[in-house]
Amino acid sequence: MTELRSAALDALRELVGRDDVDFHDGQFEAIRALVEERRRALVVQRTGWGKSAVYFVSTLLLRRAGAGPTLLVSPLIALMRDQIAAAERAGVRAVAINSTNAHEWREVEQRLAADEVDVLLVSPERLNNPAFRETQLPRLVERIGLLVIDEAHCISDWGHDFRPDYRRLRELIARMPAGVPVLATTATANSRVVADVAEQLGATVADDSGRLTTGGADASAEVLTIRGPLARASLRLGVLELPDSPSRLAWLLGHLDELPGSGIIYTLTVAAAVDTARLLREHGHEVRAYTGQTDPDERAESEGMLKRNEVKALVATSALGMGFDKPDLGFVLHLGAPSSPVAYYQQVGRAGRATDNADVLLLPGVEDRDIWHYFATASMPDEERASRVIAALGEQPVSTPALEAMVDIRRTPLELLLKVLDVDGAVRRVQGGWVATGEPWVYDAERYRRIAAERIAEQQHMLEYERTTECRMAYLQRSLDDDTATPCGRCDTCAGPWYPAAIGEEATTAARGALDRVGVPIEPRAQWPTGADSLGVPVKGRIPVEARAAEGRALARLTDLGWGGVLRELFAAGAPDQPVPPRVLDACVRVLAGWGWAERPAAVVAMPSRSRPQLVDSLARGLAEIGRLPYLGALQPVGGGPSGEPGGNSAFRLAGVWGRFSADGLELPDGPVLLVDDQADSRWTLTVAARTLREAGAGEVLPFVLALRG
Repeated sequence: MTELRSAALDALRELVGRDDVDFHDGQFEAIRALVEERRRALVVQRTGWGKSAVYFVSTLLLRRAGAGPTLLVSPLIALMRDQIAAAERAGVRAVAINSTNAHEWREVEQRLAADEVDVLLVSPERLNNPAFRETQLPRLVERIGLLVIDEAHCISDWGHDFRPDYRRLRELIARMPAGVPVLATTATANSRVVADVAEQLGATVADDSGRLTTGGADASAEVLTIRGPLARASLRLGVLELPDSPSRLAWLLGHLDELPGSGIIYTLTVAAAVDTARLLREHGHEVRAYTGQTDPDERAESEGMLKRNEVKALVATSALGMGFDKPDLGFVLHLGAPSSPVAYYQQVGRAGRATDNADVLLLPGVEDRDIWHYFATASMPDEERASRVIAALGEQPVSTPALEAMVDIRRTPLELLLKVLDVDGAVRRVQGGWVATGEPWVYDAERYRRIAAERIAEQQHMLEYERTTECRMAYLQRSLDDDTATPCGRCDTCAGPWYPAAIGEEATTAARGALDRVGVPIEPRAQWPTGADSLGVPVKGRIPVEARAAEGRALARLTDLGWGGVLRELFAAGAPDQPVPPRVLDACVRVLAGWGWAERPAAVVAMPSRSRPQLVDSLARGLAEIGRLPYLGALQPVGGGPSGEPGGNSAFRLAGVWGRFSADGLELPDGPVLLVDDQADSRWTLTVAARTLREAGAGEVLPFVLALRG
């Protein structure tokens, strides 16, 4: 045994706390490439193989040799927590800088200055934080001993979880001193993603042995790719196709307790995660919802409860994905399929890491394709929007809220677009906001066309996975270009269905009752949006209480599992305007019956609708008739009525409806008015309409809509 291997093995055993462990195939080869040869390495290995052991052992050995600290770029706060705990077990002094521990940043800086930190974990977004980029990062680059890029598939826009900030790593690598080793790791990468990641590490050419190299003479510029088989012998895969959402939820209600241990139930939307968790809790199952909208402290608490087996499952979106470490996770179940086999493999890889058996079951939904299409299009940059943002910026910094009011793009898509433009060099984040760089920028239409085509192909592959009569594990392996794929002998196509297909009548009744639940609160707007006055709307600050709408109600969200499906059909592109269907009207009456308002409405008023006048008018008349209330008619449009489309920035949405309604001719009562519309999105239309009615003498205004978007 060489001296390096002996030292590395001692460090590995200290890390895992066992004296009998040895390296997996490829682990020591990666460590040697980093520590002895100061190479760049890309490790593509299944979850549980031990990628973190490679960088922690390498860090210990490099530090003992006098190298500076390791900079570990990690995509998720949950992953950071696990990695710091793992590092401490091996005596590695690891700290993190992220959005949740700002109170610790000064101490971290002091420890870095005193060389008391072995590993600094940061998110890719932190690399572009002006303070970090301009003060901490230059000093780190001078001293860095090892750069680790975890979940490196995020670098590639061919990957299932592309994050624009990961593209900055290429710039960071170019700035590092010669001879600093670089390690990129991932469990989910096909050949296209591997080649793209290697290019970001500085390689462009693949030789006959599979080694990717820049073609230069410096060995440290070569990227050593260590790729292992992706089969997971512990996983038992299956797909159960059921006719609708009530059937899927009924199956889950009836059979959740039969799944081994504790696990994760994945959904495609936040609403589905929240609704499913609520239904399961109501029927005695210990579960919690976990989404990107869940409070960070609550997410951390839920992760701990799952690890300690204090809950049967977390009902989660993809927010609980990369890096969550529970070696004995017993099952992963999907209510709805992810959009690609690569993404699916990444999520199911959470299960069975340190157990002989774990169950993985997919319950696909008929709505999956619509959800895939929405997320695929939402993440793609738009040329016209990008040009608008660049044109709005100059040399003086503009904050994101101020820019939002200038370009009519909502905050979340605007932030994503700014990241893309920043990585492309067209804009730059500085103290105080954003500036234009003046560098020419050209929309790469061909690149985005190829990405869109690839995503459609991946969606088709996922549908083929659901229908395949071949081994499911082998299919996933081939989807990731793993040529070692052989039949697993365990999945439902190899060994027959291992899961029950029967659904009990009681569970079906409970599921249908839950999905028939109606009524979603609509919170009233209480603050005028920033920048409205610059668009000719003479308001700012808080909305006076006497001019506000009261809390309203929607029949359902468009994304809901139950009535959301009915409403999506009603509002589908090309669907004709029609009177409100009787079953929808009946459901609306149930919403009003359970509202619990302080004072019953005294009259009904409709919104003037541009797209569905029959629907809105018939809904308002129907509610008035059933409630024995006077129907006063609709607000009158002014100046052509509202302008703008759904999805814009708040200031622009407000400007598009400001002064566009009149209550002239309506004999308003002193009591509350029920204000009826078809959909609510930004809520500014309802806010301005309510203000118009209040100024015309109405008492409270109670907004009611069929569908709440988002």
